Amino acid sequence: MTMPVDSCPAQTMRMAATKPAFPALEGRHPCFSTTAVGHARSARLHLPVSPGCNIDCAFCIRDFNRREQRPGVATRLLSPDQAVEITERALELCPTINVVGIAGPGDPLATPHALQTFEKVHARWPELVLCLSTNGLMLPQRIEEIAAVGVSTLTVTVNSVDPQIQAQITPKIAWQRRRLDGIAAAERLIANQLDGIAKAAALGLTIKINTVLIPTVNDDHIGTVAERVAEAGAQLINIIPLIPQHGFAHLPAPGMMKRYVARADAEQHLRVFTHCQRCRADACGIPGVSDYTAQLYGDGISAEPTFSHG
Repeated sequence: MTMPVDSCPAQTMRMAATKPAFPALEGRHPCFSTTAVGHARSARLHLPVSPGCNIDCAFCIRDFNRREQRPGVATRLLSPDQAVEITERALELCPTINVVGIAGPGDPLATPHALQTFEKVHARWPELVLCLSTNGLMLPQRIEEIAAVGVSTLTVTVNSVDPQIQAQITPKIAWQRRRLDGIAAAERLIANQLDGIAKAAALGLTIKINTVLIPTVNDDHIGTVAERVAEAGAQLINIIPLIPQHGFAHLPAPGMMKRYVARADAEQHLRVFTHCQRCRADACGIPGVSDYTAQLYGDGISAEPTFSHG
């Protein structure tokens, strides 16, 4: 029997590929805009209000400078009130900004500044999409507050769901005013990440996962990470190639084939985000298209391609 044209699997897949995966965010949020047209309209502002972090990742170097184009780096730290002033100026410079995010330079849930900032921004501009990026350690404890201040999109960095692997990536964390090391630190971090993702999904947040692809460490583990976070409620995953630095300076950068295999493994469980620009913690504009950061903060910023997540 001839298959009807409208039920052809290949055609159905092509049609699905042209439809926005996240219609409410298409053209508004660069990480959740899945069409080229939508991405080209997605201007965002990152507010660098979070000074500290509660975990120690082997790939991460937080810094204040005007050179590097990566998370964990900003021109300067802002107070919540200064962040409101910067938001007002950014909207004047780039009226197409639809999303305000906080992703560093430290972890937004390690200190109270991020949620205080979101509360002020949401009260002033309730139409803006608010986005938070976190390592997830404090997510279960803070998720109700996160939703209450208007955050609707969430990024959680999950690099492993196996404590043996995670202990190599994040050898120590600060938890309830105590230092945890090794396997104990890894078990606590993984449990909190998965619990926090599930609670965020139950509250209706749209959730993306960042996973750093680290050769010889987690490169054969990406599919399992995607499976577990998808079960918890995540909807999108971003596989970020390691650039060797800090504790992983001795490792090679993952080549094209490793990146392809990791994305293919993840795609069995989640939609894969592929146009990450490794945004600074003070980024402003459309990723890869426009950059207003220099106009917001002063001197021009020369970028170098490195990655770190605070």
